[in-house]
Amino acid sequence: MSDMSDSTDDALREHIKSLRRLGISGRAAMTFELSDNLRQIVKDGVQHRHPDWDEAQVKREVLRIVLGDRLFNELPEEVKRRVR
Repeated sequence: MSDMSDSTDDALREHIKSLRRLGISGRAAMTFELSDNLRQIVKDGVQHRHPDWDEAQVKREVLRIVLGDRLFNELPEEVKRRVR
């Protein structure tokens, strides 16, 4: 078992085999689904913390969280305003 794993080497090998069986399109689909799920979790968290915010404010905050402060702050104000 490797030091940074919470599972056995056999389990890791089986996991890799299953990912290979999915093929590139299956792995891509899984990646997009995970990304969508994460974005929804972030959105739900923002709405929970700020129930009084409208949809545009929530979307802008989700964008800030996803991009990080540095990249978000580099966006032109016009782009930030278009997030609705």
